[in-house]
Amino acid sequence: MVETNHDSPTLGIDTWTADRVVALAPDPSSAKNGKGLATLNKWSNLGKEQQIIWGECKGSGKDPYRIQVDLSEPAFRCSCPSRKFPCKHGLGLLFLMVSQPTVLTEGTPPDWVADWIASRTKREEKQKQKLNQLEKAIDPEAQAKRAHARLNKVKAGVQDLQMWLNDLIRQGLTSVRTESYQFWEQPAARMVDAQAPSLARQLREIPSIINSGTGWESRLLAKLGKLYLLLESFQRLESLPLPNQADIRNQIGWTQNQSELITALENSSTSSQSSQYLQQDLWLVMGQQIETEERLRVSRTWLWGKHSHRYALLLQFAHGTQAFEVNFGLGTSLEAELAFFESAYPLRAIIKSRENSSSFVSVGEIVGYETIDLAITSYSSALVKNPWLERFPLTLQQVIPLHRDGKWFIRDRANNLLAIDPRFERVWTILALSGGHPVMIFGEWNDNHLYPLSIWVEGNFYSA
Repeated sequence: MVETNHDSPTLGIDTWTADRVVALAPDPSSAKNGKGLATLNKWSNLGKEQQIIWGECKGSGKDPYRIQVDLSEPAFRCSCPSRKFPCKHGLGLLFLMVSQPTVLTEGTPPDWVADWIASRTKREEKQKQKLNQLEKAIDPEAQAKRAHARLNKVKAGVQDLQMWLNDLIRQGLTSVRTESYQFWEQPAARMVDAQAPSLARQLREIPSIINSGTGWESRLLAKLGKLYLLLESFQRLESLPLPNQADIRNQIGWTQNQSELITALENSSTSSQSSQYLQQDLWLVMGQQIETEERLRVSRTWLWGKHSHRYALLLQFAHGTQAFEVNFGLGTSLEAELAFFESAYPLRAIIKSRENSSSFVSVGEIVGYETIDLAITSYSSALVKNPWLERFPLTLQQVIPLHRDGKWFIRDRANNLLAIDPRFERVWTILALSGGHPVMIFGEWNDNHLYPLSIWVEGNFYSA
């Protein structure tokens, strides 16, 4: 069974078009296969009730696949084994709805649809109850004691790490070339004990830099320089502005849960803070990436505000095979108020509230960088505010994928080149989608490479 919950504005049947259905497809082949299923002889038990549509589609087995869609988000569920979101059957039902809307007759949902609706409602209620319980469970006095105890542990760990780095620099960077992984794991484990998990993660990333090929020395020096800047900044934490303090704490490993974030913003006495960290807008889903760290899966979804012209990063975490709380449809949009985490350059956010809307964002409304130089200049300005930015959202207009000297690049109309991340495995896909013509590409920039997440071709969004 496959289920997904693609967040976008509430839409009636009349507002859907074939292009909007294509925009939901995870890849061109899914869109093509979905269109192939949009024939009435493949479907049975079709129906609708308000924003819910459903139907059964003939498959390879004896039993048809059962598909239901909530158009208000849209959310999908299909009984097929596909791991694509949405699957071709969900797309096929939407294509059928667009081409032959009268075949979806008004009626009472069958039990399998009613059960799905009830389960989604129950899940939403549980989430609200969970947030309420978190708010009630907060004991300010006990919380302050725990925070003070952790701060003392982190301070001791930071002092140890500074001494270790000083010894490393005195020995010279080339001395670490032959060191084993354990050389870096020992101080990393010390940072875990000091309750500074993000420092541990940064230390564990260093061996991959040493083995990254020509120029590793300069990359290692840059990494250690940022790490040393972080440690020095932590020693002067209380003398820095509050947004910078938040960035430093985040890089050390402090976290803030959703309930605490919203409560802090609602209790804020300054209107300037509210305008900076609370943003109502129509948000377009620009790109998504799911990474796995041992058994923990991390989902990153980038949004772009139509009116605010600002980016927002939504993070979700799931353990093992557990489903993410929400799955967002690439190219869809949602009318929502986001709450941003405190930062000198706010990017990470959570959804505070949502509203219904029938608006869509078109390609002509997206503000992207016309040249790579402008994009890097914007990135440089962001680094001035937060030197520890690890991923920066870039939307590049009128660019072409290019292969040169065994490496892949993105070329703008001024013939500037931006290196594509060597880890990116679908470069031939974006080349095929572009057809060698200028397209718009969105991705994450990490100071060395761009990792493409989506490509917009002729008004349609595709996952890169």
